[in-house]
Amino acid sequence: MPSATAHPSNDTRDNILASGQRLMASKGFSAVGLNEILATAGVPKGSFYHYFGSKDAFGEALLEAYFEEYLADIDKTLAKPGLSMARRLMNYFANWQDSQSFLDCQGKCLAVKLGAEVADLSETLRAAMKRGTAGIVSRLAAAIEDGVAEGSLSVDDTPQRVAQSLYQLWLGASVMVKIVRSLQPFETAMTTTHQILHVPA
Repeated sequence: MPSATAHPSNDTRDNILASGQRLMASKGFSAVGLNEILATAGVPKGSFYHYFGSKDAFGEALLEAYFEEYLADIDKTLAKPGLSMARRLMNYFANWQDSQSFLDCQGKCLAVKLGAEVADLSETLRAAMKRGTAGIVSRLAAAIEDGVAEGSLSVDDTPQRVAQSLYQLWLGASVMVKIVRSLQPFETAMTTTHQILHVPA
């Protein structure tokens, strides 16, 4: 039987991670200090160092938790019953558009916000980002392969390369959306996605 303190301890760690995720999705990794995270989470500095040895260790845990939740959401979207795989894939990209806007993303745009920044800051964080994005691409590739097999879509290259191209397309569109403060890049990405997968709009 777990001890009485196990659950509150996990809650404290999760609270620190959730607070950091919201702040860093808005401001970036370097611009957010530990004091701001702890003030937002309402916990003392000792609590931070109880769970995380450094800001880099915190960043790695943050990215791992983010991608774990993100990949679970992808799995749910791509397994939705009663739909073709083409429809499930288009729903995934529609969800991307809804959650990655230039408005307050509530921490859901962490990979877009931190990608280039942390890759240059830390090898540990770059590796965590690489693992997470590889998980996304592999799921997209498997879905594309299934869609080709069922006949709901077709592609002109291998599913893996198409998945990489689509992820890079949407990542770039997410950055452009923030630059131009308009959803137009997402509209272009959606049109291109339909074309790449040979799915009617």
